[in-house]
Amino acid sequence: MKKMVSVLMTTMLLTVPVASAFAQTSQDPVKEKAKKLASKIVSDYGASGIQYAIRDHGSVVLSGSAGVKDKAANSPVTSDTMFGIGSISKVYVTAAALKLAETNRIELDKPLITYLKDFKMADDRYKKITPRMLMNHSSGLYGSHYENGFLFEDNDTKTHDELLAKLRSEHLKADPGEFSVYCNDGFQLLEILVERISGLSYSEFLNKHFSKPLDLNSTKTPRDTFDRNKLAKTYAPEDDKALPVENVNLIGTGGIYSTAEEVSKFGDVLIGNRTDILSEKSAKAMQSHEYRKGVWVPEETNSWNYGLGWDAVKLAPFDDYGITALSKGGDTQMYHATLTALPEHDISIAVLSSGGSSVHNSMAATNILLEYIKTKGIIKEILPEKTFPPAVKAEMPSELQAYSGLYGATDKMINLEIKNGELDLSALGGLIPSQKFVYTGKGQFKNKDGNLTVSFDRAKNGKTYLKVNGYVSFPGLGQMVVATYEYQKLDRNPLDSATRKAWEQRNGERYYALDEKITSVGYGNQALLTKEITVNADYGYASGTKIVNPNKAVNVIAIPVMNGRDSFDLNFYKKNHTEYLTIAGQSYIHEDGVQPFSQGSSAIRSISSNGQAVWYKIDKQSAGRVLTVKAPASGGFAVYDAKGKLVNFSKISENYSSVLPEGGLIVFGGHAGDVFKIDLKAK
Repeated sequence: MKKMVSVLMTTMLLTVPVASAFAQTSQDPVKEKAKKLASKIVSDYGASGIQYAIRDHGSVVLSGSAGVKDKAANSPVTSDTMFGIGSISKVYVTAAALKLAETNRIELDKPLITYLKDFKMADDRYKKITPRMLMNHSSGLYGSHYENGFLFEDNDTKTHDELLAKLRSEHLKADPGEFSVYCNDGFQLLEILVERISGLSYSEFLNKHFSKPLDLNSTKTPRDTFDRNKLAKTYAPEDDKALPVENVNLIGTGGIYSTAEEVSKFGDVLIGNRTDILSEKSAKAMQSHEYRKGVWVPEETNSWNYGLGWDAVKLAPFDDYGITALSKGGDTQMYHATLTALPEHDISIAVLSSGGSSVHNSMAATNILLEYIKTKGIIKEILPEKTFPPAVKAEMPSELQAYSGLYGATDKMINLEIKNGELDLSALGGLIPSQKFVYTGKGQFKNKDGNLTVSFDRAKNGKTYLKVNGYVSFPGLGQMVVATYEYQKLDRNPLDSATRKAWEQRNGERYYALDEKITSVGYGNQALLTKEITVNADYGYASGTKIVNPNKAVNVIAIPVMNGRDSFDLNFYKKNHTEYLTIAGQSYIHEDGVQPFSQGSSAIRSISSNGQAVWYKIDKQSAGRVLTVKAPASGGFAVYDAKGKLVNFSKISENYSSVLPEGGLIVFGGHAGDVFKIDLKAK
């Protein structure tokens, strides 16, 4: 998700006293560390407000916040301010499914089709998918159906309701169980599984089995009725106007709202301290080292090592202290969260924010928690940050030159050329900037500072991966260890002349989404609704997919951990001389098919019977003029400049008038048959 930039408005810390004299007398260094890190995330890392809580043996020992809940009111974040918790929701739906397993209503290792009779795919391997594989990310599903999953003040369940239908025409990227790579759709299927077996909606199940018995009064879903004013406000970059409430309608994978104190209380359930809610056996099962069942990076020290639902069941740097730490992060478009728990010590911490990133929240959680367990005497000291000698170039064996070539990951490709024992890498994973790596011996290339190592692994599945291993520093927050396969080496795929020509014409071309509702958060950022195709015809690949004919390319990316997530196929077709693209059932129109917005001073626009959005180019005739739109309540529009920057989105601004920028775009959306009255006048 995109980083958001904001300024520090207000800082406030609330400390909840506990009965323990120890907690009262030794809490200050923890309090100060928490306050410092939270304030840093607000001032330097794009959060407008942040909230945190530590729970020890069932009691809150620290609860605090920084920043603001609402910029306009300058109101602080308090302990009862609610935030979206994003993918932390995955451990809730995992726990829900495990509750069903405890009463023998499902078995984790039986095929999913045992329970979901209408779950079918165009790939017979789907019959081998089990509930466990959904929980540990090893199902082989492509990854995510995001269409209409993130909406402003709209809890439409379409993305939930249509998932099974969409999967019927889709294939798998790997044999079920072959390897684990982050997969949102797996947890959407778990949500459907819980509903089918329990006979309750998922929101009802959460409320009945978790929220009510645990007194989680602020743990809600978009389908629940609650006071939305309790939610922390969210903001677009460089804009102090609050956005409408974000509803993540992918509830099983990321749709829950909560508070840090209540998330930490659910953490108690997950580490086995509330056996009235979830058995100790189930809690232990969630902590199993599922990641090692398939292809995985060889390094043990890492920020990712999947259990059931958990991102990490052996989180660094706690393993340096001989302590087991569990972690789950979550990011929506607007909210960011982390939950970290130490099951051997009955301690958990949650950090939630509006803006920022779950990575930053996780860094803060780790360092606050280390300070806390130091004050308790669990560890004697906090280890210093890792330091590294600068890279010293060595002579490279000639056989390593064979690793040059085309590499791919989901939606991206790089031409990797090793020259004179050096290679240049573009930015990696949003965390590592572009830089040069030099050969230093033992098959390794290091960056100038020596903190990152690149090497090549041929895994047991026969794939060759470019691996990155090392430490990334965040000023004021600390270090994060990363050990991932970033790219997969792609074999040459020769194209015939007709196929080559068809794809070369698409290189760099843009396609705009048609099926997203006008309430979609995506309209606030044109890039989220745009697919730009990158073609390497010499190798026969496009945007990380393998070209198979003039109008189709299929996924071949099979990268464990993170960089093989959200795979897709590309399918092109023409209608009325306009080219369209479909990805996972979602339609896009080629930029050449977008008509100019130039008809007269007044006109009528309407949404066709298929309900698809309508895009227009702002040509010279319309540029600089003032557009005023009279729209139905279900309709709206967005205007972007020539660089794709948002000028106006009526569902956010509630402003139905815009000056049109030359070279920009306008998109109208609404219900089928919606009519828009257009007035276009000189400025």
